[in-house]
Amino acid sequence: MVSQMARPGARREWLSIHEASALIGVSPATLRRWSDAGDIKAFTTPGGHRRFARSAVLGMLPANRRERPNLERLGETPDRLARVYRRQLDKGADPTGWLGLLAEDDLEPFRDHGRRMANALLQSFDAPTPEDREAALVEAQANSAEYGRIAAERGIPFADTVELFLRFRMPFLRELGAVARRRALDTSEATDLLETATEAIDRLLSALMRGFDASRACPLLRTGRDAS
Repeated sequence: MVSQMARPGARREWLSIHEASALIGVSPATLRRWSDAGDIKAFTTPGGHRRFARSAVLGMLPANRRERPNLERLGETPDRLARVYRRQLDKGADPTGWLGLLAEDDLEPFRDHGRRMANALLQSFDAPTPEDREAALVEAQANSAEYGRIAAERGIPFADTVELFLRFRMPFLRELGAVARRRALDTSEATDLLETATEAIDRLLSALMRGFDASRACPLLRTGRDAS
């Protein structure tokens, strides 16, 4: 008999920690704490990875929260948060830094990939499935890596590139905190929301650094691109 996990398109009853956390809208760190405390059972694969029963994961939510919490259920939309995020960035822009030394044409690629990165990150919060959420995060990572590559090609120091990314991160987390306050989320829900966002942003920072290093390590590729 073919198991349900082996059938293409079948709903998986055993989930990885990332799939389980995405299903109910908590961070993997939170789910790991619940597992360590014995609040939810899991088994460990020979490779050392935890697997959670879908029914057990959904059972961690109160009856009125069986659906995965997302921005829509909080009365927010990715588009509205993106607009607020851009306004906060404009207010906090520092024209005295290295950005102020770039021509307008040189600034546009940074703005473009920054917008794409933020939009994909916000879309990941409303993704209907773990696979969709991962796809949105992969898109955000790709734009973050491109941001790092462009910075390296413009001769911007690595430390300045990372510093700018960290400065862009704060308005994003600040607005999510404001959402938590407006919707009167309890401490656990607010913590889960911010933990999930922080873990996602950490992935983008890693991608940015890899993009920067990859461009710096391949000067011949850069020369060929510039000459074409």
